[in-house]
Amino acid sequence: MGFFDFGTIFFLIAAVVIFFQLRNVLGRRTGSERPPFDPYTASRTGDKDAAKKPENVVSLPRKRAPGEPADDIYAAIDAFAKPDTDLNKGLRAIKDNDPTFEPKTFVDGAKMAYEMIVMAYADGDRKTLKNLLSREVYDGFVAAIGEREAKSEKIQSSFVGINKADIVSAEMKGGEAHITLRIVSELISATRDKAGAVVDGDPETVAEVKDVWTFARDTRSRDPNWKLVATEEED
Repeated sequence: MGFFDFGTIFFLIAAVVIFFQLRNVLGRRTGSERPPFDPYTASRTGDKDAAKKPENVVSLPRKRAPGEPADDIYAAIDAFAKPDTDLNKGLRAIKDNDPTFEPKTFVDGAKMAYEMIVMAYADGDRKTLKNLLSREVYDGFVAAIGEREAKSEKIQSSFVGINKADIVSAEMKGGEAHITLRIVSELISATRDKAGAVVDGDPETVAEVKDVWTFARDTRSRDPNWKLVATEEED
């Protein structure tokens, strides 16, 4: 051991100290370490994963094949209308022909259309009515507007709001979906003659109005809009 001089012993001690420091910092291998990142392998794996992904990222709605499980495509309908009822069956039939149909969304849209139609009729706005009504209903509304104008009468109307809007029936008629709603709304409405005198209604009183309206849409058409095809005032 005499051939070890001071310098050799110093470097040996330094090497041992460095070894233990590195061990403490880097830790020991346990066998569960993640393998080092290999960019080439990762690239090949990514290519394989990409190849497995379908070209269409968004799943397009489709009609179910006969006997195919319904899964939860009717969940919103079952929550809206009790299963096995005529209403539920009618809404399901519409869903089968129009995968984008949702009853709650329809009701929200129908409520907006109701207010637009009521106010357009009061204002004699034929253009708005034409976009929202079927030909038969439009002709009836326009005839009433024309009769009112011939008498120089005007409707003073203020829409307060809708208290209730319930789907009471739904069915497919050929390729057309038909949905009937019972709508309870509040309006302030009065008809005035040429001199401004009130001949119908009351400009100071909020009146409750009950309507039964039917909307329809051709599910074979790309036009997503529903149109009012029948109206009835409930007593």
